[in-house]
Amino acid sequence: MPTLLIADDHPLFRAALRGAAIDAAPDTKTCEAGSLDEVIATLEAQGDIDLVLLDLHMPGNHGLAGLAAIRAQFPAVAVVLVSANEDPRIVRRALDHGAAGYIPKSASLDEMRDAIRCVLACEQWLPPALRGAVARAASAPADANLAARLASLPPQQFRVLVLVAQGLLNKQIADRLDVQERTVKAHLSTIFEKLGARNRTQASVILRELEITDSARQVPAIDQPA
Repeated sequence: MPTLLIADDHPLFRAALRGAAIDAAPDTKTCEAGSLDEVIATLEAQGDIDLVLLDLHMPGNHGLAGLAAIRAQFPAVAVVLVSANEDPRIVRRALDHGAAGYIPKSASLDEMRDAIRCVLACEQWLPPALRGAVARAASAPADANLAARLASLPPQQFRVLVLVAQGLLNKQIADRLDVQERTVKAHLSTIFEKLGARNRTQASVILRELEITDSARQVPAIDQPA
C-alpha cells in the first residue's frame, strides 16, 4: 500500500491531488501538510511515506530548498514538485536537484493520475507539453555542482545549514536539535568545507541559491472529467 504526503497550503488543490492519487492507486494512503515544517515533521513521524507531492511555493518553502531538504534528510522518499510555474528552466533545475517529476497546476486530473502512477512505478514524469522544452534546457553547471555539494551533507548537517540560513546562533541551533554546542560547531566546520564556504554568511547564501521568486501565486481551476 503506497503512502503519499500531499504538501500544499491550498485545501482545494490538496483535495484535487488526493482524488487523483486515490484514482491512480485505489489502495493509496494519503496524509497532508500545509507548510514545509509540517512536511518534515510528518516524514520524521511516519517512516512509511513513499512519495511527497510538494508545492514549489508554500509556507517555509520558496523554491527548491524544500526539495533539497527532503532529498538530504529522507533520501528514500520520492518527491514530485507541484507548481503554477511552467518555465522549462525551473523544471530542469528541479530534476537536477533530485525531483522525480513535475506537475503543473494547470495539469488535468488525467495528467495528475498519470504522474502519480509513473512515479510510484519508479519512473520519472513530466507533463507532455513541457517534455521537449525541458529536454532542450541545458543543466546549469552551477546547479549540478550545488546539488552534489548539498547531497554530500548528511541529514543532521543539512538541518544545521537550514537553521544557520534562518539566522539562528550556535546555541539556538544546539537547543533546537538537542545537541551540544560543540557538536554544532563541528558540523559547521564540515559544512563549510563541503560547500566551499568560509563562514556562516557564505553558507547561507549558497542555500538561498535554491530560492525561486513566485511572481503570481494563485489556485488554478481544476479540470473536471467529462
